[in-house]
Amino acid sequence: MTRDRFISEVRACQGPLRRFQASLCGDSALADDIAQEALVRAYVSSGRFIGNFKAWIFKIAYNCFIDNLRRIPAPAVDLDAPAAQHVADGSASDASFQHEELRRALALIPEKERTAIVLHYFEDLPVKEIAAIMQAPAGTVKYYLSVGRDHLKQHIRL
Repeated sequence: MTRDRFISEVRACQGPLRRFQASLCGDSALADDIAQEALVRAYVSSGRFIGNFKAWIFKIAYNCFIDNLRRIPAPAVDLDAPAAQHVADGSASDASFQHEELRRALALIPEKERTAIVLHYFEDLPVKEIAAIMQAPAGTVKYYLSVGRDHLKQHIRL
């Protein structure tokens, strides 16, 4: 992959990647750091890239997120803080996080369920790509989606 193509691909998926990390981390500064780390890792290995760039970069970003969880304790999410604090610029690409109740509910469900839900419903990725990103069987991703929806229902007032 050429440098120009890499830059073009990154520009195309930068907003969704940022939103994905922010939804996993609950902290916009940490999300930016992890997204940056993912982009550096992707650039270093871009010469070996073959396939769907968005799925590939999301897989790298998810692995960076998991690595970060292993290195340091997870930061506390302030559920009373405005969404703008967790999702930095409030741009159109982050519009799905304007609903405080959904943001709070997502922060309360387990990380794997949250990841599957964000990738499927916010990024419109099919189960097969989510399975590749999460390095889990498709059936497991379907389970995370089902259980995650149930957990969200418990935290959202209808």
